[in-house]
Amino acid sequence: MDIAELSTVMSQSSVKQSAGVQLAKMMMNAEKESAAQMTEVLKNVTVDPNLGNNLDARV
Repeated sequence: MDIAELSTVMSQSSVKQSAGVQLAKMMMNAEKESAAQMTEVLKNVTVDPNLGNNLDARV
């Protein structure tokens, strides 16, 4: 393997690694945003305190 070929292979490897890291960062940011949105939705949910106190059963 000559120097030029080795340089090309190393450069391609570096680009693939950088792309993988960037993709992982994007996924983490998307998950953080999703979690923040879910937390906000849960804060705004009103719960009826009487819900689930009675059970209507017929046989």
